Amino acid sequence: MNEEKKLLVVDDEDRIRRLLRMYLEKENYQVEEAADGEEALEMALQNDYILILLDLMMPKLDGIEVAREVREEKETPIMMLTAKGEELNRIQGFEVGADDYIVKPFSPREVVLRVAAVLKRTETQRAEKENSEVIKMPHLEIDNRSHRVLADGNEVSLTPKEYDLLLYLTKSPDQIFGREQLLKEVWKYEFFGDLRTVDTHIKRLREKLSKYSKPAAKSIETVWGLGYKFNSYPSENEE
Repeated sequence: MNEEKKLLVVDDEDRIRRLLRMYLEKENYQVEEAADGEEALEMALQNDYILILLDLMMPKLDGIEVAREVREEKETPIMMLTAKGEELNRIQGFEVGADDYIVKPFSPREVVLRVAAVLKRTETQRAEKENSEVIKMPHLEIDNRSHRVLADGNEVSLTPKEYDLLLYLTKSPDQIFGREQLLKEVWKYEFFGDLRTVDTHIKRLREKLSKYSKPAAKSIETVWGLGYKFNSYPSENEE
């Protein structure tokens, strides 16, 4: 087995774990399994997985808590597995640092493709970390060497995906990006992205920036019918 392609599949249903293992092993991934949240957290912290497929509703610890504790220690990509009607929980998953989610019942082939997409994006992020660029805007500074974001001099705590989205927007100030384009460039989704993913992350970015600098938050503007842009000089009365 290739240690560089080791995944963790977490679900309390044995049938789902077996199904995902079968499809992922066909793509030469090494698959390890956990049946509850406590086991998953222990394995995630003790091993270096390239990705964790994490069920949302589990015994002992739910997926939200597992993702939150993993994020405190590691940047391992996390894909949440959720049931229909759990939109609020999916938003919570993004807030604690999940990179993607897929709704049950799912196509195993789609899961495999989305795993590949997340891993491709992760590799791109790793390369970007070597970029020493410091971006300075009115009210906002991004140091890509340390992944630090300052809003009016105050450090803002962002999830990896919120950081990636903000960095992408600020690298091309005043350029309008559609949701589909952001999914493709930031999430590296070619086919399966949910446009609400972009809206959720934009909302959270604005909320976090607004705690320290309302002008910085207002810099992320909605261009109705087109998408979003980073306005390097936002209007003071911008809503």
